Amino acid sequence: MSGHSFVGKLSSNDTLLLPALAKILSDIEPGFADRIVFAEGRLSKHDAVIATGSNNSFRYFEYYFRDYPRILRKNRNGIAVINGKETEEELEGLADDISLYFGMGCRSVTKVFIPKDYDIRSLFRYFTKYEGLAQHNKYRNNYDYYKSIYLVNKDEFYESGLVLFKPWQGFSASPVSVVFYETYESLAELRPIITEHLDDIQCIVSKETWESGSVPFGKSQQPGLSDYADGVDVMKFLQTL
Repeated sequence: MSGHSFVGKLSSNDTLLLPALAKILSDIEPGFADRIVFAEGRLSKHDAVIATGSNNSFRYFEYYFRDYPRILRKNRNGIAVINGKETEEELEGLADDISLYFGMGCRSVTKVFIPKDYDIRSLFRYFTKYEGLAQHNKYRNNYDYYKSIYLVNKDEFYESGLVLFKPWQGFSASPVSVVFYETYESLAELRPIITEHLDDIQCIVSKETWESGSVPFGKSQQPGLSDYADGVDVMKFLQTL
């Protein structure tokens, strides 16, 4: 749509979705067919780069593509802030924010901030709609694996049968089947902590408006057309080339 041609190298873990979407797009508008190419091996003869990877691969991308106009993305994930006044519907939405796509999306909520003395176990019942995950072999293996590690290490954690809730103070993404949580005394105390780590956060789910990227419960996986990843306007970037 920006007038450029796209040459993409697929992740080895995700080789099906983008080609399928490209075919649908080309079926709708055949003019796109010659502008979308998926390549293997080393890419060359490109004018600009948009790349997504881990924090480690980001450093490699930054060096390798240093001479090109670029958008480089690293690890980010969603967080949620609970204030204790959420409705049943909002907490059911939180279960969606956490569980959809196995919690592996950059907008997936992988950490929840809760008020001090909030009972994290009160969230368990909102995950019953995802009880089918317990029958998914890889998900269940992950659940059993981390439960075993936490038991052996005598770590504090809570288990719902579908999700493990573990106290954690960092902002790294939690493993599949695990949700990190942290308690706070007041929102005034919490705000500077979150603000300091905005570069690690894709979106903030909360009942009340927070910093840039705040979305209502149940909406983290429903970005609008203008909700660009990392807040970078991709179309604006492409129009400058």
